[in-house]
Amino acid sequence: MAEQEFKQHIAQHLKALRKAQGLSLDSVARLTGVSKAMLGQIERQESSPTISTLWKIASGLNASFSAFFATSSDERASDENFPEDPNMKVKAIFPYRDDTRMEVMEVSLLNFHEQQSDPHATGVIEHVHVLNGELSVYFDNAWHDLQAGQSLRFFADQPHTYKARSDYTVFHNIICY
Repeated sequence: MAEQEFKQHIAQHLKALRKAQGLSLDSVARLTGVSKAMLGQIERQESSPTISTLWKIASGLNASFSAFFATSSDERASDENFPEDPNMKVKAIFPYRDDTRMEVMEVSLLNFHEQQSDPHATGVIEHVHVLNGELSVYFDNAWHDLQAGQSLRFFADQPHTYKARSDYTVFHNIICY
C-alpha cells in the first residue's frame, strides 16, 4: 500500500469509527491519550500516525489495530504492512474480522527495540509465538522470557511491553477480542 493510500485508509477508518460511536475529536483525545490536533491531522491526511499512536487510538476506541491499515478481508493471509518504522514492522497476516473476533499479526522488532502497549478492552487475550530471536513480554508485573519456538498468552487488558532481546526478533501476535 502506497503512503498516500495508507494515510487515506487510516483517515477514513478513524473518522467512520469516531462518527459511528458519536464521538467528537475532543472525546477521542480523552479516550486515547492522543491530542485533538494530532487526531485532526490524521483525519485530514496531513500526518501518518506512528505504530504506537495507532495502537493508542485502536485501544482507546476498542477497535482492532489491523483494521486501520489492512484492506483485505480475504480468507488468505494478507501482505499488508504498516509503513516502515525504523525499529518495528507490523504485518497483518489475518486482519480483524467480526466473525472470528481476532487478528493475527507478524511483528518484527529490530535493534533491541522495546514497545509498550496500553491496556486493551476487558477480556482481550493476546497469544505470542516467537519465530526468530528472543523476546521478553511484560505483564502481570513480571517479565516473561521467550526464545524462538516458544509461546505464551495473557490477558491484554493491562499495560504490557514487548522487548527484543536480540537485534532481530520476529513473533506472531494473535489478539482475541
